[in-house]
Amino acid sequence: MVSTQPVISANSGLQYLPKMESSPNQELLPLTAKVNNLDHLEIGGWDVPALVEKFGSPLYILDEYTLRTACRQYRDALKQYYPGESLVLYASKAWSCLAVCAICGSEGLGIDVVSGGELYTAIQAGINPEKIYLHGNNKSLAELSLAVETDCVIVIDNWLELKTLADLKNEQTEALENPTKIMVRFTPGIECHTHEYIRTGHLDSKFGFDPNQLNDVFSFISQQQKLSFIGIHAHIGSQIFEVQPHQDLASVMVDAMTTAMAHNLSVTEINMGGGLGIRYTEADDPPSIETWVHNISKAMVDACQARQLPLPKLLCEPGRSIISQACVTAYTIGAQKQVPEIRTYISVDGGMSDNPRPITYQSLYRVVVANKFSEPVTETVTVAGKHCESGDILVKNAMLPVTQPGDCLVVMATGAYNYSMASNYNRLPRPAGVLVSNDEVNVILQRETYQDLLSHDVLPERIAIEQS
Repeated sequence: MVSTQPVISANSGLQYLPKMESSPNQELLPLTAKVNNLDHLEIGGWDVPALVEKFGSPLYILDEYTLRTACRQYRDALKQYYPGESLVLYASKAWSCLAVCAICGSEGLGIDVVSGGELYTAIQAGINPEKIYLHGNNKSLAELSLAVETDCVIVIDNWLELKTLADLKNEQTEALENPTKIMVRFTPGIECHTHEYIRTGHLDSKFGFDPNQLNDVFSFISQQQKLSFIGIHAHIGSQIFEVQPHQDLASVMVDAMTTAMAHNLSVTEINMGGGLGIRYTEADDPPSIETWVHNISKAMVDACQARQLPLPKLLCEPGRSIISQACVTAYTIGAQKQVPEIRTYISVDGGMSDNPRPITYQSLYRVVVANKFSEPVTETVTVAGKHCESGDILVKNAMLPVTQPGDCLVVMATGAYNYSMASNYNRLPRPAGVLVSNDEVNVILQRETYQDLLSHDVLPERIAIEQS
């Protein structure tokens, strides 16, 4: 670790370095990002090229301060602006691992999980099961059984799992005083301006009950002694920059609350979902965490007051806006190729297997050269991954200084849906991950090895090749 000074990058005149008090989702880099006297990018007090030299690349670098700051901003804003009880759930599908879940839990957050594996991870991280909420549109019997055993809250998505869960509970022998807590998810019919694949609130969605089904759903639940209905849930999408859709959602949710009450069901919790957008490039301008929480809190209070209803416990489940800015991915630059009068490619030692979002969603990212942070931009290049796939392009038209093989390239805001969607395509081992703070650096994800790639392969003896 070397001494630091808060230098502003000269690259294309853009100010990359954040302010420590900022809303993390509005920044490009982690809140602790600095430039040291070697002109190297530093995160959490640690020199990024030095981390790559020690731990290899590609490398996920997670800044603990930024992650905790995002958790606290959500938690504290809800306490400030919502007069009733509240709870923030970290949507762990963004990045589920023991360390991330444990950090969020230590800040008082619950965990939103969408599979048995995510549920198991949260439990092993020490999260209180009462603060774990299981989502998913096709929960298996094994997943429902695990949720019942761990006593977490189950968010019911469809008739099959509602009836399966009811049958499962009725087959058990434990006393009726131990019912399973459930919420009901429905599609609120609210669209927002985001990518087609991540709009989940409009009526044509695989998620949740149709609103026209709610009367029948609530009637069925009211007859189930071993299911304890506690509330309703909706989620209208991801990477949302508008505040109006979530304000509209509050009224829809409270109307559904009255429908449930008509069936003698007590609604004690309403989950407004997540979806607050983040800044991937300079063109992005999302609301702050505080602004988003203020708006949903006021909208819920107004909707309940208009109908003279008591305030429910207000839940939200952000994922991307908690974890994205806390992480960067560091690569090592390798081969370069110039296509005259068309483009210049620079290749890195990772790509779509550690970040599938560009090839999946055409997502945009910002990049810098970590060992030449303040050098002026002189080239426009396309950053290519190393996979045998023409579409394995991380960033098109990236503005960078002159680069050489061995330089350290950093992609910003890679905390969400990078590691969690990573694969072994082309049999590349998945990267390591480190957690950085001013005091120490800890490995939180071991780098996979070639042996790991074979750990679940089975070669039948009858087709084994004899070595001559």
